[in-house]
Amino acid sequence: QVQLVESGGGLVQAGGSLRLSCAASGSIFGMGWYRQAPGKQRELVATITISRSTVYADSVKGRFTITRDNARKTVALQMNRLIPDDTAVYYCGAGPTYAASRYWGRGTQVTVSS
Repeated sequence: QVQLVESGGGLVQAGGSLRLSCAASGSIFGMGWYRQAPGKQRELVATITISRSTVYADSVKGRFTITRDNARKTVALQMNRLIPDDTAVYYCGAGPTYAASRYWGRGTQVTVSS
């Protein structure tokens, strides 16, 4: 069992930036971020493997950057040029594959105002 604790999030105007961080209780192959907007399914935002291979949703490519510190067992998501459609609860995920979807954090709210 891996526990995940997120930090960051909040309210920002469109065009602004936010940084999310997540700390894991143990080392694990895949870590990443998902988001869920009201009335929508949870969707992948970005994941990164222990070898730092990354996967991004098309909607965030060029705006978001995922990074990982294996020694500290942390993953971060730098979100730039935010738009209102980025508004959602963001969840840190981790797991034994690149999908990083076996373990979940509690989620952190990101709200982008227009």
